[in-house]
Amino acid sequence: MQPDQISAADGLPKPRRFVAIAAISAGTALTIIDGGIATVALPTIARDLNVGSSAVVTVVTVYQLILAMALLPFSGLGDRIGLKRMYQYGQLLFTVATLLCFFAKSLPFLLVVRAAQALGAAAALSVSSALIRSIYPTKQLGRGLGINSVVVSSSAALAPTIGGLVLAIAPWPWVFASAVPFAIASLLLGRALPEPRKHDEPFDVLGAVMCAAMIGLVIGGAESAVHGDSPIVSAAIVLTGVVIGWFFVKREQGETKPILPIDLLARPVLALSAIGAYTAFIAQMTLLLSTPFRLTHAYGFSAAEVGAAIAPWPLANMFVAPLSGWLSDRYPAGLLGGIGMGVSICALLLIAYMPADPGYFDIAWRMALCGSGFGMFMAPNARLIIGSAPRERAAAAGGLVSTVRLVGQTTGATLVAALLAMGVGAGMTPPLVAAGLALVAGLCSLSRLRPSIRNPPTEETQDVQPAQQTR
Repeated sequence: MQPDQISAADGLPKPRRFVAIAAISAGTALTIIDGGIATVALPTIARDLNVGSSAVVTVVTVYQLILAMALLPFSGLGDRIGLKRMYQYGQLLFTVATLLCFFAKSLPFLLVVRAAQALGAAAALSVSSALIRSIYPTKQLGRGLGINSVVVSSSAALAPTIGGLVLAIAPWPWVFASAVPFAIASLLLGRALPEPRKHDEPFDVLGAVMCAAMIGLVIGGAESAVHGDSPIVSAAIVLTGVVIGWFFVKREQGETKPILPIDLLARPVLALSAIGAYTAFIAQMTLLLSTPFRLTHAYGFSAAEVGAAIAPWPLANMFVAPLSGWLSDRYPAGLLGGIGMGVSICALLLIAYMPADPGYFDIAWRMALCGSGFGMFMAPNARLIIGSAPRERAAAAGGLVSTVRLVGQTTGATLVAALLAMGVGAGMTPPLVAAGLALVAGLCSLSRLRPSIRNPPTEETQDVQPAQQTR
């Protein structure tokens, strides 16, 4: 056995562990920020490239769609070629594509390099959770995933601000190119990452294509139903994706290491965790995307005031997520998640029934409370999924976590668009819908405390704490 394989068995030694943590954190932040930073630059890009507003939105949607389609196939490929190699290849592709964005002079070329960016980001993100499992000792896995949750949430929150700052002093191509030096630094730090034993099984190319087609058609069809003009075409796209998905799932049932981890989802504790995460991410995105419309239209807030009112959410999340991750190494994730969703439900109801003329403080403390609740849920939930999967299926579990997050966020964005189209997206309806979704997530979390679910057969558990079993 190679030294890297030995060290990966229960974390890397110090100080190499800290370098590997820095590499994962920097790489995750870059891919998340670059996915959202373009949003602020869209009007400028449309003007400079002489394209319409509806066309330039594809700069963002192409990135999100390709990322969602590629996560699970790349996690399966990473299992076979090695996690470190997959991560580094992804970072290299992301860096090159980011540099090419600087030279884009037309929308088609920009869309091609954005698609390449998304592929690189998917390759890196698909194995990042599995690498975290190899970097940290088992007893600190929750702490590591809590830190990663902070990186993801804070990066997503900072992306628009960073984009605005860059645009204030430079043309829009610098929005992309400014990340290149940091991407190179992350690539160099990535040499410290562990490289567990790769597997020699052939990669299921057809399964990967079917998985990508299923996700792409369902999400793309749902998006077109909200933004397009032909409900029949949109329904046909979604139906095609569902049919492909049905055949894909039937085919995957015969695979020993399926691309879609149905073998993991067959375990009630992991299925409940995935459903809870999906509904929680929908709830989170529903509130965050609808709140600016409500504050602007109903209460007359300026853009700067809206940003300041929402800021307590990620700030609270940054403090609570690492704490909840640390607690998840000691207490049941089902209990922590249930408490977190209970806090979020109370906060969402308080947001729905705000005063008629709320001030900054009225909104800020409610947002902070809500962010704290979601922060308490996310890290323990991810720790349970990653830690409960067999070590050889860690990449698949990590890909599942990332895919559920992205698909949940996309579903939330589509839901908000639908609510806005119905004329109820700028009032109390979105937080009430989010509260209902949070209730589902909380029930899923508390259900994991049942002895039959909490304590599965010993052969089904891996990195769980002694005498606590899967939590």
